[in-house]
Amino acid sequence: MSFAPQPVGRRERNKQQKLDRITAAAGELFAEYGVDEVTTQQIADKADVGTGTVFLYVKTKGELLLLVQNTHYVEALERGRAAAENIPDVLDAVMTIIRPIVGCNRTQIDNGRTYLREMVFGNPEEPHHRDALAVVEQTEEAIAAVLRRDERVGVAEAARRAHIVSAIMFLAMAATANIARSVDEIVADIREQVSALLPQ
Repeated sequence: MSFAPQPVGRRERNKQQKLDRITAAAGELFAEYGVDEVTTQQIADKADVGTGTVFLYVKTKGELLLLVQNTHYVEALERGRAAAENIPDVLDAVMTIIRPIVGCNRTQIDNGRTYLREMVFGNPEEPHHRDALAVVEQTEEAIAAVLRRDERVGVAEAARRAHIVSAIMFLAMAATANIARSVDEIVADIREQVSALLPQ
């Protein structure tokens, strides 16, 4: 016997609609002004909710940035992963996964750097932080899958190398020295380092 899914109640729909409005408002304001220049009050006003309502969903502006950016990072990862399936060269395929993520991070440089800081130093018990860490894990899994195309690289070795590739990518995106560098320049730097990890 199968049961039809229960319809979502009005209260739950209202909560989701408010969260969607808050997320959209924060995304627009962060993109235009940068996370550091936007107040919670501005977000609440744009979302047409009270400031207290914003804090029912997130405790800090950093958590709100995670909420906004996680979606973008997941989309970037999916684009890269899909494109990498058709690229036979291992290094090229790994970089095809990485490039959209770097591009996503550099859309608004201050926001990208703040997102990485929140991801590293935020509370791992907080759900949006947990989601951000899940994106990192999914990225490493996608990279490991490509690395395993080389039959000399076993499962455990591919996972270790993917973790190193992830660290290289995040350091390249977060480094103060790279603030003025383009996506192409950062990707080229990452590629040079990743190539040293691959079996010759």
